[in-house]
Amino acid sequence: MSTGDLRNIAPLLDAYLSYFEVHRIPFTVPGHKQKASRLDAGLGAVVDSDIPLFGGLDEIKLTNNVLAQAEKLTATLWGADFARFSTGGSTHANQAVILALGKPGDKVALSRTAHRSVLSALVLAGLEPIWLTPDIDSATGVPLGIPVSELERVIPEKPVALLLTEPGYLGTLSDIRALVECAHSQEIPVIIDAAWGGHFGFHKDLPAHVLAMGADALITSVHKALPGYSASALLLAQTKYLDPVRLEQSFETTHTTSPAGAPLASIDATRALLQTRGPELLGALLENVAYFKDRVQSHFEVPVFLNPSDFPTGRFDPVKIVLRANQLGASGISIEKSLGERGIRVEMADQDTVVFLATLADTREDFVELGDVMIDIATLQQSQPRPSATALSWSVIPQVGISMREAYFATTEMVTASDAIGRVSADLIAPYPPGVAVIAPGEILTKQVVEGLSVSQKAGVRIAYATDPTLKKFRVVRD
Repeated sequence: MSTGDLRNIAPLLDAYLSYFEVHRIPFTVPGHKQKASRLDAGLGAVVDSDIPLFGGLDEIKLTNNVLAQAEKLTATLWGADFARFSTGGSTHANQAVILALGKPGDKVALSRTAHRSVLSALVLAGLEPIWLTPDIDSATGVPLGIPVSELERVIPEKPVALLLTEPGYLGTLSDIRALVECAHSQEIPVIIDAAWGGHFGFHKDLPAHVLAMGADALITSVHKALPGYSASALLLAQTKYLDPVRLEQSFETTHTTSPAGAPLASIDATRALLQTRGPELLGALLENVAYFKDRVQSHFEVPVFLNPSDFPTGRFDPVKIVLRANQLGASGISIEKSLGERGIRVEMADQDTVVFLATLADTREDFVELGDVMIDIATLQQSQPRPSATALSWSVIPQVGISMREAYFATTEMVTASDAIGRVSADLIAPYPPGVAVIAPGEILTKQVVEGLSVSQKAGVRIAYATDPTLKKFRVVRD
């Protein structure tokens, strides 16, 4: 099936393309009217292909129901009974489902590897986290996932939901089926931020998607591991343990009332692509990733990538490319810089790790070029291997002083980094990517946190969301 054939089975894609095939003189929003090029060529290049849902993909009154049709097709493909398309990324989808979970003061069991958007959603909803600490693999320093014993430990606190991030940023997964079984035995719904796992379930050599593993809600980005428009995302759910009315209400409360057509059409088209060519395209991706890793690895005696064999069966994303810079005795930040000078951008780098995002849009030629450059750089920068270290994002055990919501609304002040130690943070601060909090509002700033953030920043890691981005001062709750 060629790319153009997707239009026949993707109603939003067809609506998007059809819009430009008919002469129109719109006296509606958006204000650029698809002819901003007459005002400025550069502006027109950006906005003239933009159409909205209302009065674009569909009539202003949504009489054609193309969005509902596309969402129904998507629910069927993933085996869900609730599906909504978001133009606000997994951030919005996380917020929507979390707002539907309970009432202010209720507790949720939550993986510490959660994305910033999940923590922000807890503040909005007034829910309190019960933190779950992942197991760390001693050989690689990578978080393996949440053990069932961690969930069992917090069940007496009566969480209204279990929130997980699967796969993690470095490609590992918890034993999801066991966690779901444990949670469901207490009628606790399992919500999974699968932003990096949108491709799961569509090839026999990939893990199943989390709904197939029994989870109650799956949030995934369509622009990360899949070829969708930026900020396009999916919220999919089974509603045995979740209220579909609350889900719908929460989704609409937090979504824009002016969704752009291109992201919506891209979600629909990506669904159609997975449905018709998923095994073929993902099979090629798996082959390309294996080719690249084998080729680079052949130049080095020590293992330089994370591989599925490093973890329990089915607990690692085989298309995830994670270079272990410490095994090369090199700096991941330095490798990232050298790659950038050769025109190659990577998803993330810290002192010990470089993460490359490979998707089904990449070609064999892309992997050949990446391999040529990677071999050159790694050979030049190779030194004595260093022991694996656990990144700050994965190693901090939070010390809670007050609730996140209380800290968010508290009177605050700025203090020096040294004076901040022992104080309650008013900021969420995280290396980005991956956006996993090292410190959250309401938690105590320890020496490990303050000094660790400074060391990471000096090594070249971007530290995000701090009121003072230099980290010379920290915003804390006033005593």
